[in-house]
Amino acid sequence: MTATLTETPPPAAPKADRGARRKRWTLSRVLLAIAGALVLISAVRVVTGADQITSEGQISAALRLAVPIALAGLAGLWAERAGVVNIGLEGMMILGTFGAGWIGWQTSPWLGLLCGVGFGVIGGLIHAVATVTFGVDHIVSGVAINLLALGITQYLAKIFFAGGDALTAGGNPKQSPPAESLPDFTVPGLSSGLNSVQDQGWFLVSDIAGILGGLVTNVSIVTLIAVLLFVGSWWVLWRTPFGLRLRSCGENPVAAESLGVNVYSHKYLAVAISGGLAGLGGAFLALVTAHIYLEGQTGGRGYIGLAAMIFGNWRPGGVAMGAGLFGFSDALQLRNGGEVVHAMLLLLVVLLVVLAGWKLYRKAMLQASISAVIAALVLVWYLLTDEVPGEFVGATPYIVTLLVLSLAAQRLRMPKADGMRYRKGQGK
Repeated sequence: MTATLTETPPPAAPKADRGARRKRWTLSRVLLAIAGALVLISAVRVVTGADQITSEGQISAALRLAVPIALAGLAGLWAERAGVVNIGLEGMMILGTFGAGWIGWQTSPWLGLLCGVGFGVIGGLIHAVATVTFGVDHIVSGVAINLLALGITQYLAKIFFAGGDALTAGGNPKQSPPAESLPDFTVPGLSSGLNSVQDQGWFLVSDIAGILGGLVTNVSIVTLIAVLLFVGSWWVLWRTPFGLRLRSCGENPVAAESLGVNVYSHKYLAVAISGGLAGLGGAFLALVTAHIYLEGQTGGRGYIGLAAMIFGNWRPGGVAMGAGLFGFSDALQLRNGGEVVHAMLLLLVVLLVVLAGWKLYRKAMLQASISAVIAALVLVWYLLTDEVPGEFVGATPYIVTLLVLSLAAQRLRMPKADGMRYRKGQGK
């Protein structure tokens, strides 16, 4: 009895921690942070004259680029909430691009979308068999799936796209023939009205109009599906008994099994869903972004999705915010080049100064000094140049990824049993 009481944590500690977390992430604080970010971005736009920062085209492009990253991040969230690390997201996305391109050009893009999801599920099940049933290290299995998916799709592309009707329709060993487009929608009246307000160049008002305009103009139906998947994932994982059982498998599978939860089945289902979501992200690239399967078109988005999941602290809302940030930075370098990225350096200076002040307030002198020095160096870079070199512009999304993860690392809390090997019967 004494040993049992000693090992049991006091009930007050986790309650206090949850209360503190809720206090930090109240709706009012989130809205205040968003309002502050909008004011800051608008000020940077006015000072630098880089009107493209919040234009309708910029936001629309950022949304298209963010969706596959967001789906990959949501896929990682499902797997890791059940205790399975899914480094194989990139490979499952690759499988999704091939499945969507292969079926999409022969039948309909909707069937291609379903096939992309199905190919991703197959990749997820392979990962589940390796990690859950056979206890293979999760990182090793994920890397193996990435390599296997790349090799298999290259081989199958040479078989299915390099000859016969596919070759006649425009296929070759590295890409499929083009598929029909999936539908998109624009809110009539609202889109044109917001565009008119954006063109006025008003402080903050035009910026908000440009952002809203990008969210209601030429939006793919798959983007709407992705939004519904995020809402549905939040509701299932945090508002249903099934979600509670699944998350318990990622926190303490031994305790979950002792309470009657079939840990294996929940892990299998979570990783299969993870693969399907990653496959949907790959299908988006093949059918919405490019209308074809193209070798290498994932471009590391599976890994960036994993970074978005970590930035989002294993929660759907945080994943969406992280994916939006990475999509925005990617759109900057693709659409506008060095001049607009140069303007964003001024925003980085302000953020670093704020960070330095916060660290100074918290008496973290070393971190405050480092932030201040970096801010000074970036400011000098901004003042002495008119444009960012092309090599740096191309690396913008990856630099943003590293910066965000380094700044967010101190508040992260991953599932306690994430990545740990579990054998059936430990809870009996």
